[in-house]
Amino acid sequence: MSETAENTETLRGARAELLTAADRAGEWTPRFPMTVSDPHPASVLILFGRLDSIPARTDELTVAADLDVLLQRRAATLSSHPGQVSFPGGGRDAEDADAVATALREAQEETGLDPDGVEVLAALPEIPLAVSNFIVTPVLGWWREPSRVAAVDHAETVEVFRVPVAQLLDPANRYTSTLTRDGMTYKGPAFDIDGTIVWGFTAGILNALFDATGWALPWDPAVERPVTV
Repeated sequence: MSETAENTETLRGARAELLTAADRAGEWTPRFPMTVSDPHPASVLILFGRLDSIPARTDELTVAADLDVLLQRRAATLSSHPGQVSFPGGGRDAEDADAVATALREAQEETGLDPDGVEVLAALPEIPLAVSNFIVTPVLGWWREPSRVAAVDHAETVEVFRVPVAQLLDPANRYTSTLTRDGMTYKGPAFDIDGTIVWGFTAGILNALFDATGWALPWDPAVERPVTV
């Protein structure tokens, strides 16, 4: 089999594993210990695509090594989740037909991606997010025809980047984040990608999705670091 054919088969396998995980989403979608009253509907786009650079395949990681995922850094001046790394997304507008339409519109507005190049694999179960009073629908996407992306409105998004999945799965880049507020300490999975920290809602979904797809590698959750907000 040629290298090109092998890569194509690997990508098909990755897409199939995402679809299989989506079929069981009710079993693994994270539930955060929060109560939300009268929440506003919102969506985020979890978009996987093929790496532009040479695949980072290792002996431990095959299918997911050819992939990256689209993330962004929110502006520090925003009222909710300031400065955090997140999936593209936001609140539903009146003209949005459904949660999928919201995710695609918000991703286009924030990153400039062409939604026609995105294959929607599934809308996952809603997740309440009390800190911003949203009930969020994660939309799982496959970047069939990647387009150029960059921060469109720097008042909302200061950086857009595609993170290799192999880096997210590397046990050396994983730890447990801790956040203490009002006398209570919250813990959750986190990723350190060359100094860029992914934690909270975004990290929780990625962690659960990687477990559901079978891509996750063993890492040490006993390693803890405090979150700086």
